[in-house]
Amino acid sequence: MGILGVVFAAYYLVIALYAGPGANFAWIWILLAGLCFLQTFSRQGHRAVSLAAGSAFLFLALLLGLFSVFVLRGMRGELPDQLDYVIVLGAQVRGTQPSRSLRLRLDMAKTVAEKEPECILILSGGQGDNEDISEAMCMWEYLREKGIPRERCILEDQSGSTRENLLFSDTLTGCALKRCGILSNDFHIYRAVRLAKSLGYRDPCGIPAPSDPIMQLHFVVREAAALAVSWLRGFL
Repeated sequence: MGILGVVFAAYYLVIALYAGPGANFAWIWILLAGLCFLQTFSRQGHRAVSLAAGSAFLFLALLLGLFSVFVLRGMRGELPDQLDYVIVLGAQVRGTQPSRSLRLRLDMAKTVAEKEPECILILSGGQGDNEDISEAMCMWEYLREKGIPRERCILEDQSGSTRENLLFSDTLTGCALKRCGILSNDFHIYRAVRLAKSLGYRDPCGIPAPSDPIMQLHFVVREAAALAVSWLRGFL
């Protein structure tokens, strides 16, 4: 357990150096490391503490591991064809430039647009507190520079969550009743498609874009935790 604690603490340091110490949900690695260290170093004098720490770690590991299976399942798949619309889900904009995650989504959107010349891209994302322009406008500027014509894109610039991305995109276009792709980073696909189905999308197709390889493990665990929280809320 002590070795696991070192591994988790080291991965937190990697995340902090690469994405910043305030990276969303990065604290989970400190929590897991702390439980490992607590279980290891309290084993002799405080067996009850050691047992509690070990049990908490086991519960978290099993819960996150179980829901990671669903996340990983959504990460695989071939690019669908005969699409009417593709909703490109927004992600963080740094000033006026797309973040790493958003660039990967947009590069995949360009690939889809070239493969499916008849489909329309719905660029969906509003403007956050720390963003100088809306995510939709940022996406359009990026794709315009890549040669995607304006008539291929619809900008939805009011949404602030995945749920709103899907609802507002359908309000603009009626895409829920069409052959519609949902494009996001691979770790996000399972939850996005599941949400689309719950909102009445008839045949949503997940289109996974790559993720930052350094952050991939963290993203999968973070997404598994989001699924677990949703399940626990429904269960309770």
